[in-house]
Amino acid sequence: MNYIIGDVQGCADAFDRLLAAIDFSPSRDRMVVLGDLVNRGPQNLATLRRLRELGNAATCLLGNHDLHLLAVAHGVRPLHAGDTVKDILDAPDRDAWIAWLREHRLAVHDQGWLMVHAGVVPQWDLHTTLRLAGEVEQHLRGDDMRDFLRVMYGNQPARWDETLSGNDRLRFAVNVLTRIRFVEPDGTLELNVKEGAGAAPAGHMPWFEAPGRKTQGVPIAFGHWSTLGLLNRPDLLSLDTGCVWGGKLSAARIDGGRRDVIQVSCDGVRQPI
Repeated sequence: MNYIIGDVQGCADAFDRLLAAIDFSPSRDRMVVLGDLVNRGPQNLATLRRLRELGNAATCLLGNHDLHLLAVAHGVRPLHAGDTVKDILDAPDRDAWIAWLREHRLAVHDQGWLMVHAGVVPQWDLHTTLRLAGEVEQHLRGDDMRDFLRVMYGNQPARWDETLSGNDRLRFAVNVLTRIRFVEPDGTLELNVKEGAGAAPAGHMPWFEAPGRKTQGVPIAFGHWSTLGLLNRPDLLSLDTGCVWGGKLSAARIDGGRRDVIQVSCDGVRQPI
């Protein structure tokens, strides 16, 4: 059985309850976790341990919080007031955990689904999305990772152009794959508003509503947007349901033409769909 799981964000107990709710077996089942594995929750090191223990049964994507941890660990960014990753940073084997984290993906295509942390811009098709994710992954795994992390942050450029190169190209790809929520009709990014779809700034829309989106018809699963909540459409799954904020942790079974959504809340009470 194949599952997609929304943002865990260091909520290891809820993750354990979700695995129990779906009767997950690493010898039989597979999962893709949609990024933001850590931060803001209380059990970040325990979460990484759970995921690593699953071995090849778990594919983990990187979200903006995971990239933030990499930047903090390499002295590129300071800890923020709401960060809760000191259990990882203070661990005696922290370097091994940081090395493990940087090996993960930013986009995968499996079981007919494109899976990313945040979303895509309308100009990207499936191939372009995977290609640009691969370019970023190469730098995260390479000897120049620290230099890359230093130039990764910023909101410019705000619009895709195939001629983008160097740091601008990589920064734009990171912003799309890990931060996007709203865009203008031409795909220009708006990266400041974090509220739900109804709070779209004038002239903007959720990225998945952009006209002429080249991934239209490609089933896409994403997390990142807790204020959007669960979306369960034929070709769209939004699975960040805000467990870390007192909401739910969500999984979707996607194999064999099925679409089963299972959720647990932070108090352990399973929520029916």
